[in-house]
Amino acid sequence: MKNVLYGFLLAMQFLTRIPVPIECPWTIKTSRWAIRFYPIVGLVMGAVLVAVGSILAPILPAGLLALVLVSLWVWLTGGLHLDGVMDVADAVGSNAPLEKKWTIMKDPHVGSFGIMTLVFLLGWKTMLIYLLLTQADWHVIIPFMLSVASARLSAVGLLIFLPAAKKEGLAWHWKKNLNWLDSVWAGIPIVLVIGFFPHLIWFVILFLLMTGLYGFWLMRTFKGVNGDLTGAAIEGSELWGLLLIWIFTSFVMG
Repeated sequence: MKNVLYGFLLAMQFLTRIPVPIECPWTIKTSRWAIRFYPIVGLVMGAVLVAVGSILAPILPAGLLALVLVSLWVWLTGGLHLDGVMDVADAVGSNAPLEKKWTIMKDPHVGSFGIMTLVFLLGWKTMLIYLLLTQADWHVIIPFMLSVASARLSAVGLLIFLPAAKKEGLAWHWKKNLNWLDSVWAGIPIVLVIGFFPHLIWFVILFLLMTGLYGFWLMRTFKGVNGDLTGAAIEGSELWGLLLIWIFTSFVMG
């Protein structure tokens, strides 16, 4: 039971800036439980964003509130995944051979492709949140929380089922101790949410589809996965989730 608790706290420490005043040991068992808790940490983050949005909605105009929520979102993750997005964007934008791409991804300096991708990513997130806020529909709350959790489940799936692109880095050391059973554990919270809200099954199916397409692209472009590529998957999946919610509320429910 102690390993389970340590695993949850490790996941919180790694994925968020939420203070965890306990020193957690990093072992094979605790690291496996940490991966299993990725989607639950996503649900916690989604709940925090929903709570803050609900409190500030009567006070702030929708545009300013959208900016506040995206800023909080970035703070909650410490920009961890955005760093991966920029590294991947610079590598892909270079059109260089594979080994050169790896060199570019390791470079601590951010290039023009990384900056442009960051601007567009945050811009799209802010605009989509603004559009959802103006709809003022409580039906978006559960899909939003589900999207933040599913984005992290996508990362778990990629980390477990794709080969490591390089035998180095945290992702590789983490991956060595994982197997398909960890993905089953990680998927339980998503299944429970779908059990209460079965109409959202389409949402998870489209997430799985996008994850599969991204994984196929990773294998063609990078021959595997690493930490930066996993972080980029989380950011891209979150944006995909916001887009799906907007499309559904605007054209299906609307």
